[in-house]
Amino acid sequence: MDDAITELRSLNEPVAKPLRLPTDKEIELVEKELGIEFHPDYKKYLSKASDVIYGVLEPATIPPESGHTYIVPLAKSAWQSGVPKDLIPIAEDNGDYYCMDQAGQVLFWSHNGATSEKWSSLANWIQEVWIGGE
Repeated sequence: MDDAITELRSLNEPVAKPLRLPTDKEIELVEKELGIEFHPDYKKYLSKASDVIYGVLEPATIPPESGHTYIVPLAKSAWQSGVPKDLIPIAEDNGDYYCMDQAGQVLFWSHNGATSEKWSSLANWIQEVWIGGE
């Protein structure tokens, strides 16, 4: 996970209004609000690299002022569209979702339902989809 975070940080694109990293308390409050505990890798990503802007993919963020990427409405929308509540959407892409399960795998959930696409870890997903997909 550390290597993926280091690479993401090196690719961070400068923007006029940069995102900010959440506090541990903010992460905890969102977990409580959503009723789900985030996988340790996801917590690490959120606290160390969720402010990274790179490419066209916009992963979910924790600070409420982050707008359309704020995880609370994103998760609720995903769950309303059929994503199981034990999956946490980490990114939305044109009505499809990349979701993390409690074991740390990332799964692709199409607007048509579950797919067989998955990655063994958040680090693999970052490398193969977010960074590699550019």
